[in-house]
Amino acid sequence: MPKKLETMDAETLMTTPMQPLKFIVQGLIPQGLHVLAGSPKIGKSWLSLWICLQVAKGKKVWEFETTKSEVLYLCLEDSFARIQSRLFELTDEAPPTLHFAIMSDAIGNGLENQIENFIKEHPDTGLIVIDTLQKVRKTVSANVNPYAADYDDINALKQIADKCKIAIMLVHHLRKTSDADPLNMISGTSGIAGGADTNFVLQKDKRTENTATLICTGRDIEGRELFLEFNRYTFIWELLSPIILDALTIPDEIILLCNFVKTFGSFTGTATELAEVLKLELLPAVLKKKIVKHMAHLTKNSIHYSENRTFERREFSLFYDGNDDMTAEPSPLNLPSLPSVPSADSNSATIAPCPPLCAEIGDGVA
Repeated sequence: MPKKLETMDAETLMTTPMQPLKFIVQGLIPQGLHVLAGSPKIGKSWLSLWICLQVAKGKKVWEFETTKSEVLYLCLEDSFARIQSRLFELTDEAPPTLHFAIMSDAIGNGLENQIENFIKEHPDTGLIVIDTLQKVRKTVSANVNPYAADYDDINALKQIADKCKIAIMLVHHLRKTSDADPLNMISGTSGIAGGADTNFVLQKDKRTENTATLICTGRDIEGRELFLEFNRYTFIWELLSPIILDALTIPDEIILLCNFVKTFGSFTGTATELAEVLKLELLPAVLKKKIVKHMAHLTKNSIHYSENRTFERREFSLFYDGNDDMTAEPSPLNLPSLPSVPSADSNSATIAPCPPLCAEIGDGVA
């Protein structure tokens, strides 16, 4: 009997908090599978090794913040001696959280198990770089569809990245022929670029130049071009022009909500009741959408969300744990007064008694 499809209706999807996407390099490398492609000897390996170092140290990649993690670099075209010499050039002190391997099995012939075993031994792993993709691909028959073979190999590694919530970056080559679309220059069929979550193409206008453009396109990042120059003294690809990062604008309603929950400690009720308590002229569905969309901001402010749905009520709770060491943000609106305590048989929203810490914070709220 065919397995039934697991579905979610649009209304539920819009109002259900999801686990936020984890970024290893904020705004540039999220969890998932990524391809870094460039011509041979253009400097892909230097760039890959430097990114690995920065993530392992928890330092910025250019102007992008990193999530400090353990890192595995499969440098399958190099020796330990060559990697050592490159480390000597890039850093004075390498962290023990950056690991190297110069040999591995192929995709479908043991590589997946090797990666998963490494992650079990190193649960703080956030980034794995495979240099190069071609070194972990098995030889396929001429009768096999090239697109299917490319897509299957990419998908096998993407499944691991998604399952373990890590980033896997594959270093790959470009075709010799140029194309108006940089993605079409990635060697192989479109199954490679299409199967990856993000594609990075490192291009030089002239082979002898030190400058290059890193073209970044992906499902979860903003498309951008980074203009780089290879420093022959530090062996680092340096950023030539500043990056404009679009900050997420926090709506006034969410700032007001943060102040409210920090002041009173918690809230339990429906979106309709919360809108009434906050005195917002906002549809309950819109307020709920704003809460779900800006869940990361609430979490940053130590405000935790949970749901308690019944057949009669679709209520939720917001609770402030008081451990953010942050002062409440100035509210653009007047903070509403505390409503009267409902009766025992009432279905109205409830607000927990204010603990001492909340009271102290509340005293400073306008």
